[in-house]
Formats: sequence, structure tokens, C-alpha cells
Amino acid sequence: MLPQEFLDRMKHQLGEEYDLYLQSLERPRAVALRFNPLKGDAPSLDFVKEPVPWEPMGYYYDPESRPGLHPYHEAGVYYLQEASAMAPVSLLDPQPGERICDLCAAPGGKSTQIAGRLKGEGFLLCNEYSPKRAKILSRNIERLGIANALVTNETPQNLAKHLSGYFHRVLIDAPCSGEGMFRKEEAAITDWSQDTVEMCARRQAEILDHGAQLVRPGGRLVYSTCTFAPEENEQTVAAFLQRHPDFYPETVSAPWFTEAGEGAFRLWPHKLLGEGHFAAVLRREGDSEVTDAPDTSEKLPKVWTDFARELGIDLPGGKAVSFGQSLYWAPREMPQLRGLKVLRPGLELGTVKKDRFEPAHALALWLRGCKNTHDLRSDSKDTERYMHGETIASDRKGWCLVQVDGYSLGWGKGDKTVLKNHYPKGLRR
Repeated sequence: MLPQEFLDRMKHQLGEEYDLYLQSLERPRAVALRFNPLKGDAPSLDFVKEPVPWEPMGYYYDPESRPGLHPYHEAGVYYLQEASAMAPVSLLDPQPGERICDLCAAPGGKSTQIAGRLKGEGFLLCNEYSPKRAKILSRNIERLGIANALVTNETPQNLAKHLSGYFHRVLIDAPCSGEGMFRKEEAAITDWSQDTVEMCARRQAEILDHGAQLVRPGGRLVYSTCTFAPEENEQTVAAFLQRHPDFYPETVSAPWFTEAGEGAFRLWPHKLLGEGHFAAVLRREGDSEVTDAPDTSEKLPKVWTDFARELGIDLPGGKAVSFGQSLYWAPREMPQLRGLKVLRPGLELGTVKKDRFEPAHALALWLRGCKNTHDLRSDSKDTERYMHGETIASDRKGWCLVQVDGYSLGWGKGDKTVLKNHYPKGLRR
């Protein structure tokens, strides 16, 4: 039961295609996932079907398969993500070594997609204004084993104040009226009104203005929504370009989408396997290099170096950062954090005790093997027991990386008879 005011506008917007749009809403939703290249080669899975055309790591899957319950999901091997939602990062086109900002990042689908394209090189700032959603974002960054990402819980205004002109590319997947999600989320229908559309457009204008300040001269800005309302899409972009003459629409090739003006695209559910989306690609004039981040590295404590030597762990380029007893490994390009609310300043290595080191779950998920591992099969009873928090039989001694089919799942600590379970209590089934 879609709002009549919405239907009247869509009929005017779509013309001859209106009936095709309505028919598409009656079809079952296409569901998709995206494999995580940071975990190595994508496995062959029976429930994975044809590829998503605009995302090399994206695939549709059998909706009856429930891949969120598979151990690979908790190992960060893939991320469940709606196919159309993969389009903005495809248009952003992040490159290894660049500095990227995902300004409205929760729950983390687009951030983890960006991280896969960065291949562990460069710097990714993932920001979310809502504290609750920021925690979910942080958890997904951890689950997919991303080392070069910073998670903040900030306003766009405060980020712009501290990090003006710092990023090569900025993604703004703005909060919107959600018209493109009507088939997916019933709440999007019940919450819709024309007043909501106009309120969202005002908020999007403010976010865009602050987000633009983060883009370095010569950098790219991608603005996207999951709504059809012109007020939130073409009109918002046009008004932004009038306020910011140093930005212009950038022509890019995207043959899978419907053009909506220079550098702008619409994804219609009656034209592709996915929900409704809009995206615009903008370029800032100029060509100047960003300054290097200051060297704020700390010395790694001996308990860590001893632990890392024993397990054969080599960290990528970066710098140590302490948050209380927790030790993090941050990307080298990470800027000064003073004045920012930071949830995760890079890869959490673990907790530094007086005479020992306790590794973090995030470190396990980042690792792709070490000197001491206990290997499980995804269909084994021991995998089920481990994810329930139970001990499992093992001849390993000391800290041990538990893997499922070669993918890291968590830590255990062995005494050559059993492996004490260190799978986080909040994740146990």
C-alpha cells in the first residue's frame, strides 16, 4: 500500500515506464553479497549465483540459503549487501594508497567495499553520526579484517573543521526518504511523507556543504541516495553546484545505469536486479597534493613484540596508538585525532597487561594465518562448538589462531589437550 501522493509523482516521473515500475515491486527481491578480497580468493559456494555487473566482487545468491548463518560470514569472507547499494563505490572508484572518507558510513557496506578496493594501502575514514549505528559500523570494519580504517562518531561539520582538504575521494551516501527501499523495508513506506522528503533535502544540503570541504583540490565527491525524489537528488546536486562553483559534474562510464544528467545516474528496479538508487559524480577543481600526516607513532611494547615473534606476525606499514590498555595499529596516513570522537583508530592488536599480551578478536580476523593454527571445516561439529563458546579438543599449546577452511575465525589458547575458547561472548551463537 504505497502512499498515493508518492504514486502520483512517480507516474509523472516515469511516464510510459510507470506500469513496469509497479510490476517490478511485485517480483521477489534480488539479494546479493560481496566477497571480501582482503580474505584472499573467493570460495566456491553452492548458493552463490550470477555476478553483479557493476561490482567485480558482488554476486546474487539464493534467498533461501541464509548465508548470514554460515561461518564464513563471521569470518568476514563476505558482506551481505543489496546490489544497487554497491553502485556508489563503483562510481567513487577508490585506488590503493589514496585517502578516502565515507561520511555517512553505517552499517558499513560501502566502507568495507572501499577497503577491499584499497587492498590494505592508504587511509579510510568511516564516519557515522549516530552512536548506536557507529558501533555497528565499527563491528563490521573489524569483522572484515580491515587494518587501514579509522571509525569516528562525528558531525560532518566537525570533521570538516579538522580535516579540510584531506581526502582524495569522499563518499556521501546521505540519509534520505528511502523511496528506493519500499520493497525491502516496510518502515520506509509508513514513515514517508512529502514533508519528510523536504526535510531530508535540507539535511542533505548541509551534509554536502560540509562534505565538500573534506575533498582536496582535484578530488572526487560522490553523492548518493536510495530514493527517487528529485528534491533529494537532481535538485539537491544542482543547488550544491550553484553554491560551490569549484565543483563540477564529472563524466564517467556506467553503462548499467540510467543517465540522469551529466555525471548523474539512476538505478530503477524495473531496469536491473536491485532496488532504487541515485548517484552523482562531482570533481573539485584544482590539483594540489595533501600534506603528509604528522608522525605520532609510539614504540611497540615488549609484550607485543614477544607475542608477534612467537606467532610470526608481521604488521603492515603503520604506527602504534594506545587507547588505555588497548594497543592499535593505525595507518601511517592517519591525521591528528585531537578534537574527534574516535571509536576505532585502526587495527586493534590487543590488551597490554603488566607481563603479558592478550590478542584482540580484530587481530585474529585480520590475520591470514600464523605459526600456530587450529584448522576446522565449516561443516564440522567443532566449528559449531567453537562458535557457541565451547572448548574443543586440540594438541596446540599457547595462543592459537582458529581457522575455518583456512579463513581466520578467532583465538583459542591450548594446553596440548583442549583449546580454551576466546571467541567473543557477544558473538557466540
